[in-house]
Amino acid sequence: MKKKYALVGTGGRAEFFYGALAEGYRDRTELVAFCDINAVRLSYANRLLKEKYAHPEIAIYGAEEFDTMIEKEKPDTIIVTTMDRTHHKYIIRAMELGCDVISEKPMTVDEDKCQDILDTVSRTGRSLRVTFNYRYAPHNTKVRELIMDGVIGDVHSVHFEWLLSTEHGADYFRRWHRDKRNSGGLLVHKSTHHFDLVNFWLGTRPQSVFAMGGLMYYGRENAERRGVTQFYQRALGSEVAKNDPFALHLDSNDHLKALYLDAEIADGYQRDQSVFGDGISIEDTLGVIVRYENQAILTYSLNAYQPWEGFNVVFNGSKGRMELKVVERSYINSAGEKEDEGALSHKQLTVQPMFQKAYEVEIEERSGGHGGGDPILLNDLFGEPAPDRLNRAASHVDGAISILTGIAGNVSMRTGRQIEIGSLVRF
Repeated sequence: MKKKYALVGTGGRAEFFYGALAEGYRDRTELVAFCDINAVRLSYANRLLKEKYAHPEIAIYGAEEFDTMIEKEKPDTIIVTTMDRTHHKYIIRAMELGCDVISEKPMTVDEDKCQDILDTVSRTGRSLRVTFNYRYAPHNTKVRELIMDGVIGDVHSVHFEWLLSTEHGADYFRRWHRDKRNSGGLLVHKSTHHFDLVNFWLGTRPQSVFAMGGLMYYGRENAERRGVTQFYQRALGSEVAKNDPFALHLDSNDHLKALYLDAEIADGYQRDQSVFGDGISIEDTLGVIVRYENQAILTYSLNAYQPWEGFNVVFNGSKGRMELKVVERSYINSAGEKEDEGALSHKQLTVQPMFQKAYEVEIEERSGGHGGGDPILLNDLFGEPAPDRLNRAASHVDGAISILTGIAGNVSMRTGRQIEIGSLVRF
């Protein structure tokens, strides 16, 4: 019998899931319904299903009809791809109504909502999966393998630097993510990927966190300090935006136009706000120190206005050192093909054993988004996953401990104190 899925939140991330169900897993799954606050976007998702994936249109429901959708369509699993601050609402209600859940990362945005989700999983016994596609990328998998196999011994410290470019990084400052209430800031919304990787690589959990950060490049005040004198609220219809390399022009991309510009009439959401406007409450420059339960130390930085996209990570162990550099092709969310997201233009993994010559480790080449990780993740979710000694499938506990590093970082920035993870939630 086919497993039935319904999806809530038909914005930019949704097609990654419903496209896979419609295209590659129709022999074993059934997509039964869409749910969203925006009726125009719901209709567009159905149109894509029909025209792009040759899939019959499915039932559509407004956000206020979420319970009705579950009652009528009887899905086995709900896929949650809504705005981050509403994830908990749909995760919890779906489990209370007897459904399992697949949630886009981050699982939620603060410690109270995280606790509510953990309690609901315990109370209902339902399954919650969080979609960490970076775990499945071959270069990240290889790092996990080498550490598990003891190639550099016990890892004592990690230095992890992530760079977001002036194309992709800027995009978080144009849309709903710019309001920290919606996203938890980049330390939760974006860095959850990176903190999850460290948890995954080292096989441990965070214990204490200290963080510093601020809005140092984007925002009107920073632009004024650099001598900028011309501003605009959004790119559409602005003469100033025509000469701004940071501007996003929704009317020049058919998909973005249909997904956002044409849908504004339904809820007023503007996807093309100026990154140098007012109202930005998230940080663009962040530094974090983490102590883990196995006593390893992480030093981490995130900068969202760099000339290139990617990361450098270094592991210092009792038997040597390992370094990974990855350059990703930058992109605008939902403005191109799914394969463009996180696609690689360079990767290099080097091991330096103690008292021996350094050598490069070959990394498997795979097609698909996020360095080849996306197809493996989708098969893990909807197909027939093979036995995995690396345990890449992420549970609600993995989802929680990844966001708790960023949540603790947010508390640390507010208070100026080191934050113990155990003070935030009860597992």
